[in-house]
Amino acid sequence: MSISQDYTRVAIVTGGAQNIGKAISLRLAADGLDVAVADLPGQIDLLNTVVEEIQRMGCKAVAVAVDVTKEDDVKAMVEATVSTLGRLDVMVANAGVGATRVQPVMDADIQDWEKGWDVNIKGVLLCYKYAARQLVKQGNGGRIIGASSICGLRGYAGVGGYCISKAAVRSLTQTTVIETNMMTIEADKEHGPGFGAKSLLKILDFRTGQPADVANAVSFLASPDSHFITGQTISMNDGVHFS
Repeated sequence: MSISQDYTRVAIVTGGAQNIGKAISLRLAADGLDVAVADLPGQIDLLNTVVEEIQRMGCKAVAVAVDVTKEDDVKAMVEATVSTLGRLDVMVANAGVGATRVQPVMDADIQDWEKGWDVNIKGVLLCYKYAARQLVKQGNGGRIIGASSICGLRGYAGVGGYCISKAAVRSLTQTTVIETNMMTIEADKEHGPGFGAKSLLKILDFRTGQPADVANAVSFLASPDSHFITGQTISMNDGVHFS
């Protein structure tokens, strides 16, 4: 569906300095979106490189240093994006961490698991929270895309902490959809009432998929053409697991 609009859409991509996040940022810019590329303060040089690439494509971009586990950082990230680029239409909560080592449940190091949960659960929650608030304030809908994993669809031995965190992303996404739909936000006058919150599954590290494969899916989910896909899990794993 082709939708006319009198403004340039704006996206935030967390974990955007390299790998999948960088590919997503560049693809959204290629689609004509202005992009706030966000990552840890230590990644600022890489962030600036991505921003320069986007600007050469003719789009606006800004580098945002953020620790997604810190609420003040995430709130400031959204505020800086709106202040610099004018609005927010797409949140891609891509930042995440994998399992640091194999840990069976009986040998679980809870502090180690909680470090992963801080980024993969709390970080995604905070991105959803402040993106949703801004989209509600603007009143014309948007897209919230979270990064999960096939480990969020089923358990895998030795990486229970990671599996828990990625399953939480799916549940959080569905909850966000239900709550925002109850607010009867209009995604677009042509779409009718609704709010796009979509869950994207990332490929596992051992697969041969490329960052561009994920970026292509995000491109579609962030577009008006995906307006009828809401609260769904799009599994990109080359057939390793059927959802």
